[in-house]
Amino acid sequence: MKTSKSLLLMLFAISFFFCFVSKAQGLYVGANYHPHDDKNLEKIQSDIQQMKAAGFNVVRMGHLAWDSYEPVEGQFDFEWFDKVMDMMDQAGIKVILDIAIRPAPIWLHNKFPSINIVDPSGNQLYPNHRYMDDVGDPNYQKYALRYTDMISKRYAKHPALLAFGIDNESGDGPISYSETVRERFVSWLKKKYVTSENLNSAWAGQRWSRRINNFEEVGLPVSGSVSGAPERILDFRRFISDEINQLLIKVLDKVRSNAPGVLTNTNAWYYSSLKYFDYSEIAYSGKMTRHGAGFYPGNSLTTNWGVMNSAFGISRIQFENTTPFWCSEFTTMTAVPNSIRKSAYATLMYGNQMVCGWTWQSMWAGEEQYLEGMLDWDGIPNRKYDEYKKIASEFKKIGKYFPYKPQAEVGLAFSFPSQIASSSFQVQQDNQLQACWDLLYWRNMDTKIVEISRSSLQYKLLFVPGVTVMDEATAIKIRDYVNNGGTVIMTSNSAVVDETGKVFASTHPGRLNDVFGIRVASFEETEALNEISRKSYKGKKIECTYKGKAIDTESTRFDVIEPKGAEVVGNITSLDKDYPIMTSHKYGKGRAIYVGLPADGNILNPLLEELISELGIRKGPDVPSGVMARKIDKNHYLYLNVSGEPKTISLKGKSRSLLLDKNYIDKFTIDPYEPEFVEIKE
Repeated sequence: MKTSKSLLLMLFAISFFFCFVSKAQGLYVGANYHPHDDKNLEKIQSDIQQMKAAGFNVVRMGHLAWDSYEPVEGQFDFEWFDKVMDMMDQAGIKVILDIAIRPAPIWLHNKFPSINIVDPSGNQLYPNHRYMDDVGDPNYQKYALRYTDMISKRYAKHPALLAFGIDNESGDGPISYSETVRERFVSWLKKKYVTSENLNSAWAGQRWSRRINNFEEVGLPVSGSVSGAPERILDFRRFISDEINQLLIKVLDKVRSNAPGVLTNTNAWYYSSLKYFDYSEIAYSGKMTRHGAGFYPGNSLTTNWGVMNSAFGISRIQFENTTPFWCSEFTTMTAVPNSIRKSAYATLMYGNQMVCGWTWQSMWAGEEQYLEGMLDWDGIPNRKYDEYKKIASEFKKIGKYFPYKPQAEVGLAFSFPSQIASSSFQVQQDNQLQACWDLLYWRNMDTKIVEISRSSLQYKLLFVPGVTVMDEATAIKIRDYVNNGGTVIMTSNSAVVDETGKVFASTHPGRLNDVFGIRVASFEETEALNEISRKSYKGKKIECTYKGKAIDTESTRFDVIEPKGAEVVGNITSLDKDYPIMTSHKYGKGRAIYVGLPADGNILNPLLEELISELGIRKGPDVPSGVMARKIDKNHYLYLNVSGEPKTISLKGKSRSLLLDKNYIDKFTIDPYEPEFVEIKE
């Protein structure tokens, strides 16, 4: 009997493994689809036939459609959707079924007005727009989890199901400033600080006569157009972030309970300016098995900034996960012909496995009714349908070699509290983070965005770009990383405040000044000092030298640095005197480099080029400027010409194009804005 049970367990494990592998390998192309618009099964069948003809193998459905399944409280209507799921299965099209816990139905808002958003002036807002829900409200969460329970149980074992989508764009939507939010915030503060004395210490209650004698005196840190002190803002935004994450974890746990082994995915627009929250908690939890994003690079074919920005979005959502990434939304609208295809190939170099167009049908009504999809408003396919069809055909040829797994030796530090705290500066943490990411993009090198306190920091080089908040745990990780042989580059606006948001009253960079061997005394304003510039520079322009080589750049501010054991390797040389601006300090077995300017390619590029060589960091493929490239595995290379000129690639020996079915010897040429995928012949 024991042998029989062991055999069954082994067979189950093997089948689960192969099921997981089959889900992990290959590429998906499809569309976001809205059958709830009219529930016309004849039209839906026609749509599915056209999807199948295009070679689509995935659709995403159900998002923003809670009341299509529960039009009235407790009256669930799934029968019509059962037929849609069955039709997708018959066509061989897999489904990401979104659990659309936002926006909440109007009937739920009417039942519990506390779910409504209240603006900073105290006005309760009618939910005229999507995402106007207070997700921390207990009544809202109760019904959101009930809905999650119903839909996840019903479709957990449906053969068409590929994954459950968990919410959509969780960082979007306004923050509510209601009395019930204030009460929950007070409870959160009580747990964190326990006593009002601790709270006053953290919040600098002695300033401006803002002392709090008991927790009930706590108010929300925004009223009307007036914002409170930075310490209070930081705690409030942490509280809002915690509520979002707690809800997402509850939904994920409910899905895992009802549908064990089923994949989970989300369009994780956590960095929306409206309700930016700390997605790293979800990213490092392991509960979201397929992180995802909407990939919207704009309409241009000839420019690349949109593709870069959107690819940066993939990195900042994926963090250090090694699972495939899903672009569960992808541009359509009026994208220039071939620009969608160009973007699709670009995403493959960042571990993407899915190109799911937003949207199938040009919208018939609502907030996005002028948004154009793959079908025109009358249901006739347009040129974007043809472009997605071409992507599907090509991805089918190369799918077995994907998704690509980035192999990063450079880490870039993300910090949610620093993003909030750095709002006081001209350059926020996100902007510095992206400036560092760009350095690796241009070199076709893999990188990972990391949350230092959660990371094992297994990198040869670590950037700490504008990490304003330096808590003790993060400082210890950086100290140990350098002491054990790591190399770190920190830029200005880093280690300025402690975990409460108060400026360090000790030597800057706070908690790490000895590691970097410097004292950051203060900062200067460039434009003011340019009045006495030795080179007659104006505005933000400055000249720096790095190891004797002059570099022109711009910066609103720069740090005043006093070496305390560190070697000065760069100076500002255009002002009234030389100012140290880059230092290098040996600490333990490693090195700590400080740059007293916000992260900027002009300054960091020559430094990075040296470190790549010194640290033995793996370089990207050797290609001409204007070509994106990755070595996918031992014998396969992916290229994308993102320029308007033909580019010749040197690749010694025999190779074969798996896209064009052509043989090459030693070199080949890629046309403008075209991809190439080659196999090395040994």
